Amino acid sequence: MSVLVVIECANGEVKKSSLEAASYGSKVAAALGTSATAVAIGNVEANALSSLGEQGITKVLLDNDSRLHDFVAAAYVKVIAKAAESENSAVIVLSNSNIGAAIGSRLAVKLGASLATNVVSLPQINGSSFTVRRGVFSGKAFSDVELTSDKKIIAVKKNALDIDTAAGGTATVENFSADLADADFATAPKETIRQSGDILLTEADLVVSGGRGLKGPENWHLIEDLAKALGAATACSKPVADIGWRPHHEHVGQTGITVSPNLYIAVGISGAIQHLAGVNSSKVIVVINKDPEAPFFKAADYGIVGDATEVVPKLIEAAKALDK
Repeated sequence: MSVLVVIECANGEVKKSSLEAASYGSKVAAALGTSATAVAIGNVEANALSSLGEQGITKVLLDNDSRLHDFVAAAYVKVIAKAAESENSAVIVLSNSNIGAAIGSRLAVKLGASLATNVVSLPQINGSSFTVRRGVFSGKAFSDVELTSDKKIIAVKKNALDIDTAAGGTATVENFSADLADADFATAPKETIRQSGDILLTEADLVVSGGRGLKGPENWHLIEDLAKALGAATACSKPVADIGWRPHHEHVGQTGITVSPNLYIAVGISGAIQHLAGVNSSKVIVVINKDPEAPFFKAADYGIVGDATEVVPKLIEAAKALDK
């Protein structure tokens, strides 16, 4: 029985979170004494998929039905389920992304599988026992859960594990069809508005985020300039989106986008619990706020007490100097 890895793509390239899932899946396959196959859906270059061999994937099944270029949960689930059946896959690995969250539970019901989300480490396999560790309570604790069904679905938390390229191989890419019917696209979106910018917020290793401490939208260039100097994505707090300084798709927090970059820089954000719940999985948090009593400082690895309009320009200058 093989391990099947679900690959997400954007702009014709494999997402970083899916590279992490591929590394994870190939290691699970090695532990089980089997191989790792991937299934990719939608518009993606074959060369990008063949490079998954570096993560230990031996074969990629590509369903490039044009109707799948936009995400449709029911259709994606049908493709993955058929791929799992074709490969006799006992374990399915995917990213704990928005897409992963939308298809994971549906796929578990369809296949009668156990599902573990937000998984942060490789499974402990002992005979028939298969146990994984997952983050719970917005990353404040961990839970070890045993998956007891014959089929198992694992959603890997983004940025929790490194991308391993030690395999150094090339995966074969095969065309695949799930014979989708029009009924599978009954819930297809009427319009898809894609995030602009060079770096996707959900995939970013570095994020610079701004709050009301910037005093007004006219100062937002400080966030953009610092992000550009660092090669980071930009984000904002919920109040900033609510008052119209920034679009809502940049809002991070419990009610917005959850991020887990290597570095999260919060500028002028007080650190309400709802915001912290969406960013506290970041490996390093830096807080810049003129209020020394701001709650965010309690969660920060590093903090700077000062006015953002005075501190951030100095950081931009320092970042540009390092890049020379």
